[in-house]
Amino acid sequence: MLKGRDIFMIHDLHRQGLTIQEIARASGHDRKTVRKYLKAGLEPPVYGPRAPRASLLDPYKAFIREKLGATPRLSAARLDREIRALGYSGGHTTVKDFVRRVRPSAPPVFERRFETAPGRQAQVDFAHFRVRFEDQPDQERVVWLFSLVLGFSRLLFARFVPGQGMGEVIRCHLAAFGALGGVPREILFDRMKTAVLGEDEAGRVIFNETLLELAHHHGFAPKACRPYRAKTKGKVERPFRYIRQDFFLGRSFRNLEDLNRQLADWLEKVANPRTHGTTGRVVAEAFAEEKPSLVPLPAFPFRAILALERRITKDGMISLDGNLYSVPDGTRKRVVEVQVLASEIRIMEDGRTIAVHEPLSGRGQRALLKGHRSANRKATRGFGNEGAASAVDDDPPPEPGLQQRALEVYDQVANALAGGPT
Repeated sequence: MLKGRDIFMIHDLHRQGLTIQEIARASGHDRKTVRKYLKAGLEPPVYGPRAPRASLLDPYKAFIREKLGATPRLSAARLDREIRALGYSGGHTTVKDFVRRVRPSAPPVFERRFETAPGRQAQVDFAHFRVRFEDQPDQERVVWLFSLVLGFSRLLFARFVPGQGMGEVIRCHLAAFGALGGVPREILFDRMKTAVLGEDEAGRVIFNETLLELAHHHGFAPKACRPYRAKTKGKVERPFRYIRQDFFLGRSFRNLEDLNRQLADWLEKVANPRTHGTTGRVVAEAFAEEKPSLVPLPAFPFRAILALERRITKDGMISLDGNLYSVPDGTRKRVVEVQVLASEIRIMEDGRTIAVHEPLSGRGQRALLKGHRSANRKATRGFGNEGAASAVDDDPPPEPGLQQRALEVYDQVANALAGGPT
């Protein structure tokens, strides 16, 4: 079979008046070939389907089709063994290729969207963001976005925090419940280590004890997402992308407080008044319908305590979640107990409260309570030179009952004992 350019050359030479013999000599093809292509014209030849060749698999194809029709998921290896027991002696690749061609395709299965009744469920998760605050433009910070989404109305509560410690998790939940004015009956958690510790031998989820106390106090049931099943938490993961693209990118923030202030304003004016793409309803209007179904807030605040041990620095501070909190002068122990509550941080020495601080937001901050540094203490190098619990007095007062004498008196006594002049 000649290529297209050879056929075109034969016809071109023929139009120039060359004879078939001259064309055959010039093109290097036989005269019969030249005559054949001149007769066929310039239309490309049409070839019919090649007759199928006999295959060793032919006697068994009907058997394979029948088996796959009854059980479409049978493997090629299984079918290969069965037809070999019937006498097949060909190759496995032949069987595998044929099975791939004739296996019935699975019917399409459409995803079922899981919707929840009003007040029934919320989904919670964290996502990390990188940001440069205007107060510290040369330092890139990692902050975490806490997000809670109500399943029925899709109302969104979000807050940026410096970490995922249990104290931050509890404070975020309390702030979310306060903003909602109630509590959903069930909260679905991703398998973040702060909330889910693992599973027991029976496969039951083990939740953090403090989280269980929070759930018991507020009347909600904690649930954990099934591992490697991202679709079970789609309501909370989609807002992360929405917040990043619609709010976070292209903005500047002075610090963490300013970031959360702008986020709260965006939630109030943009996110929650919008018409949701899935439900087709205005989020705020759907929440007004859902709110009466939420569990009422408890009458008493949540007071669960997360107890930790912290070592006092040479400047009289303890470190917690990247911030420093002061202890008073005179604190004797080097290691103290720190009790982290939702709204305060207590520092204990021998079971006695020696300091109560409000939790600091962000990282790298210091809290020095009034009265923790005495005015007559020497300033030492450290955090702002306010003084440290280990500093010494300039002139310690004399003990009661002791008489003070001038140093000359002791010189005279020493000379008298040595026999010298007095």
